Amino acid sequence: VQLQASGGGLVQAGGSLRLSCAASRRTFINNGVAWFRQAPGKEREFVAAISWNGSSANYADSVKGRFTISRDNAKNTVYLQMNSLEPEDTAVYYCAVHRTGYYSTSPADFRSWGQGTQVTVSS
Repeated sequence: VQLQASGGGLVQAGGSLRLSCAASRRTFINNGVAWFRQAPGKEREFVAAISWNGSSANYADSVKGRFTISRDNAKNTVYLQMNSLEPEDTAVYYCAVHRTGYYSTSPADFRSWGQGTQVTVSS
């Protein structure tokens, strides 16, 4: 599966962005999908994940109540709606496809990664 992440940009604190992760070459409708992020000098960290059919989702504590992950399998696309953005959310955001129809929080369990999209939140 080849993934294309988009939707990043520069936004002021308190603003919103919606990231998209589109799959090409192969579908990921049978797989869980997650978003991770990596800030400069920090390790890649889990942000949110969704099961293959959208029936369950999981969020990092730092984004709960502010971010929402969703998917449209007809469009082979997963979204991350980010509201109430904070400067601490600044990072490169990556989407990734899990090996199963569900998800975990460990990057090692994901088999395909997108190229990343930069999110910068100014204070």
